[in-house]
Amino acid sequence: MHQRRHTMVLPTWKPLLPIAIFVLFVLFEEWVSFPSCSIVPSSLGAPDRYDAGSAHKSQDLKVMMVADLLLLGPETGFFNSYFRDYYMSKFFKKSFYTLKPDMLLVLGDFSAKGSKLSKTKWVSVLHQFHRMLGPFLELPLHVVLGDRDVGQCNELDVKSVHWLARNFPGLDSAGCGAFEISNVSFVSLNSVALLCGINTLRFSVERVIETERTDLRMDVERALESIDDFGELKDGFGKFEDMSENFQWRGGELSSGSGPVLLLHLPLHHFTNNTCQEIISKKAPKNLFEHGSEAKDKREFTDTGPYELSHTIPPNATEYIFQALKPRIVFSAHTHKFCDRTHSDGTREVTVPTMTWKVRDDPGFVVATFRGDRNSSSISYCSLARESHVLIAYSSLLALLLTLWIVVNTNLKCLRQ
Repeated sequence: MHQRRHTMVLPTWKPLLPIAIFVLFVLFEEWVSFPSCSIVPSSLGAPDRYDAGSAHKSQDLKVMMVADLLLLGPETGFFNSYFRDYYMSKFFKKSFYTLKPDMLLVLGDFSAKGSKLSKTKWVSVLHQFHRMLGPFLELPLHVVLGDRDVGQCNELDVKSVHWLARNFPGLDSAGCGAFEISNVSFVSLNSVALLCGINTLRFSVERVIETERTDLRMDVERALESIDDFGELKDGFGKFEDMSENFQWRGGELSSGSGPVLLLHLPLHHFTNNTCQEIISKKAPKNLFEHGSEAKDKREFTDTGPYELSHTIPPNATEYIFQALKPRIVFSAHTHKFCDRTHSDGTREVTVPTMTWKVRDDPGFVVATFRGDRNSSSISYCSLARESHVLIAYSSLLALLLTLWIVVNTNLKCLRQ
């Protein structure tokens, strides 16, 4: 009787084992897909005070910034397609519903080998890019072109860059763009062209910079015309200082940090030997962002691509950008790791890490919240699940399922004997 009773119980719960494992797998997938975000204090001193509930006040703009997706398009293999890219899509989806950003910026190298692809294969990459973004296609989107997208100097082709730029909103024929959203001005430059000597694309980029410089000067002149001899606004009772919401003034001229938000793929040259600011993320190892201490993963994109990962925009071009644009803050990419540093003139530059397991075990992205008072902003670093942890979890679940299957079948054989 004792054996017969167990013979009836075991077959009853045996079918539930795969269901339990499947539920556990789904719950794990949902849990690891959520990003873990931490506020990055300003390297100038006092940390930014950030109220999560204020992210959608009427004059605040929340922007999610990603970089180096390295999509393979038609060359995507089974592992990348059904594991890495699958999880990247889930990361985008969960980030969208969790963070509720107002805009998405992609800071270059969204393709892995774009500069070597034909137009037909490029179309495949673009389709893959749109599938991965998912709900983000509902938001304003701006894409910056990277060195893997357009190639190195001797490969730069005006027609190819123009064709690629037409596939993204807000880019001109040289791959540059200027736009304003929620009273925040943005300028994106084709930084690859700035590496090269005399070429048509470089001239086009410089024209964009000069146009933005002229616009800034005209804004200054219009502001000065609205001030009377007593320093008061002609059309109201305010003082000259009240206009700091729009400009930072020094001796009647525009000072550093008063221009647009600058978007680049390649980082600016560092005139001082300052290292990246260290932050500790919940999903990243300690000291990950300290200069030279990042994990060394042997992955398929350890090759640096057209340019070395340490490559920056030349010093003369960097100084030209600072003088002409007076950027409020700079966002760059290319190095595959997070970096937060302040240049000698006080301009803050944030380098956005890669958002793919093809390069690092610990991908991530950045969220920037721009306040309505123009002088205030908040930077958050968001880390994603480590690929090694996900693979270990999969292996553990498979081992658990196999062990339970062996135990159940062993018990059944013993009871039948």
